[in-house]
Amino acid sequence: MIRIDFWKSDQGWQGFSARGHAGYADPGDDIVCAAVSVLTQTAILGIQEVVGVNCLVDLEEQEGLMEVLIPQELSEEQRKQVQLILEVLYVGLKATEKEYKRFVRVKEVPYRENESSILRHQKGRRKY
Repeated sequence: MIRIDFWKSDQGWQGFSARGHAGYADPGDDIVCAAVSVLTQTAILGIQEVVGVNCLVDLEEQEGLMEVLIPQELSEEQRKQVQLILEVLYVGLKATEKEYKRFVRVKEVPYRENESSILRHQKGRRKY
């Protein structure tokens, strides 16, 4: 199962974590995994390439882990655009969850600055 936690604070979405493998089909044929991958990677590209925000991204393909943290230092316009992209991602993943309940779980969780995640990013683990 892929578990996706969206971190939310009073200021809005702060990022998300996707963990696990769908297990819907064999690797390479798993449409649920492909859907989650396309949605999350498109959102990251939108944030980085369209909005111009360099978010922290950590990938570990073997473990099926993707963590994305949005920097705090954004202009008001950038913040609005990033929030819109993350809201669209959330809605898209919730629709995927509705269709494939046994393979995807999406939830909103309170954001608490996770120092260990930030440190892993700074120590040079593989980044997107």
